Amino acid sequence: MRVLAIESSCDESAVAVLDEERGLLSHELYSQVDLHRLYGGVVPELASRDHVQRLLPLVRQALASAATTTAQLSAVAYTAGPGLVGALLTGAALGRSLAYALGVPAVAVHHLEGHLLAPLLEDRAPPFPHLALLVSGGHTMLVVVRGLGQYEILGETRDDAAGEAFDKTAKLLGLPYPGGPELARLAEQGRSGVFDFPRPMLDRAGFEFSFSGLKTAVMLAVRAQPADKPMDDSRRADIARGVQDAIVETLAGKTARALDATGIRHLVVAGGVGANRALRTALQAAVAKRGGEIYFPRPEFCTDNAAMIAVAGLARLKAGSAARDLAIESRAQWPLTSLSQ
Repeated sequence: MRVLAIESSCDESAVAVLDEERGLLSHELYSQVDLHRLYGGVVPELASRDHVQRLLPLVRQALASAATTTAQLSAVAYTAGPGLVGALLTGAALGRSLAYALGVPAVAVHHLEGHLLAPLLEDRAPPFPHLALLVSGGHTMLVVVRGLGQYEILGETRDDAAGEAFDKTAKLLGLPYPGGPELARLAEQGRSGVFDFPRPMLDRAGFEFSFSGLKTAVMLAVRAQPADKPMDDSRRADIARGVQDAIVETLAGKTARALDATGIRHLVVAGGVGANRALRTALQAAVAKRGGEIYFPRPEFCTDNAAMIAVAGLARLKAGSAARDLAIESRAQWPLTSLSQ
């Protein structure tokens, strides 16, 4: 089987081709970072319009890079949700239309399932069951993954995601968009312990997260700087380090707790924040202490991409989940637990 996959859930236009036997043949991505940088965040309408311009050329490019003709495709997979509904619709409409024109099945893929299955792109794939920490700009959750469609959410954020806390702090410090990676780079120059921000809900039982209070604490710390003395780079770096330390310690602490509670020793780290080096180091230490193994997608497959949609799409196709009608599926909200095997 060979699958063409399309991802357009937010501000990344991406297309990939995956072969069941030969693996990933191509993956193309166009980032809208420059488009949205002027506004300090993603503007949904602009994102949708840009997807319209970018996706079809990316399809042609991905097929050419994979040395694949449309006649060789077994299915077309596309991200159906969750995400920005206008952005989703652009990829969903293209994907369903291509599938209809080619006479092949269309597979509507859950974006988070794509993230959870992204480590299957690597040579060393995690076994089932495993624990997954899914952490990005929109989601923070701990999930027991027993197989395709078999997901048990142990805990998730009650308000803001960890990635949003990174991004909003970066904005407070005047860092360019996208802020999360910029904050991580700045934190490497900061001193630990100068700013001791709260570790949200780490002192409470359970596996849920909350980062809104941390964002407030950072805002108050920034406002407390003397008005007649502009904050210098050293101060910004110390704040960035304090924020990163708080987020990493919270995520690693909750994850370690989940490993102990479940007895699972295989951990998958997925989502854009999973590329953060401090977080990776902390999680590797926690897993090693328990005699387990940890699995990361390569950095380019941590953020939104079509390769992970191709993996999930192929798995769903083999499980018989392809569309039976001409419906174009697009869901801004789509609970992960609503998926079936």
